[in-house]
Amino acid sequence: MKILVFNGSPKRDKSDTMHITRAFLDGMNECSENEIKIIDVIDKHIEYCTGCFTCMHNGGTCIHNDDMRAILEEILESDVLIFSFPLYCYGMPAPLKALLDRTLPLSSMAMQKVGDRYEHVGQADYSKLRYVMICGCGFPNSTHNFEPAVKQFELCFPNSRTVITVPESPMFNAPEAAVVTVPRLELVKKAGKEYAKAGSVSADLIAEIGTPMIPEEQYAQIVNAGA
Repeated sequence: MKILVFNGSPKRDKSDTMHITRAFLDGMNECSENEIKIIDVIDKHIEYCTGCFTCMHNGGTCIHNDDMRAILEEILESDVLIFSFPLYCYGMPAPLKALLDRTLPLSSMAMQKVGDRYEHVGQADYSKLRYVMICGCGFPNSTHNFEPAVKQFELCFPNSRTVITVPESPMFNAPEAAVVTVPRLELVKKAGKEYAKAGSVSADLIAEIGTPMIPEEQYAQIVNAGA
């Protein structure tokens, strides 16, 4: 299986969320052979989409000649796309959002009704693709935090998607928190195994992964003490 990971954190491999993503990939690798490529989006030259729609009229060629052209080719050659990012203002960091905007060349101006909404007709066949969102945040719980990012992901990828969200994620970069982070990463690894076998993760496991690792009040006190 060919897996393309978009690391949306400006911290690159020091990202809190990448601890979660690496555990997920470890679980997948225990069940199957995978070709994995990780792209640190912050290091790529990706211009902002201008909304000119040239790409949607001319077969998919963008007016910008930057790194996004090669990334689009890699997307089409992949089986799974993993969007790994920390929560920024209840959404994804700007570099990753710019990348997502620039996937417009995969669509045409033509629209079709799918269910109760309209979608653009693709200019390329990416029906085999599956999508995973892995997102961590620094708040002590998931309520009223991840919802905007999750909704955007659901609308962008209405089919074959899996969403994993984890609060208190800065603890993954704190060695002294290993007593709670290691067991949580084992759950994420289990999720990776399930995904490799079935192409999905059980709702119960996703819910368990998304619970606080330590009591919310205790986490808030720790953060506030260092503020």
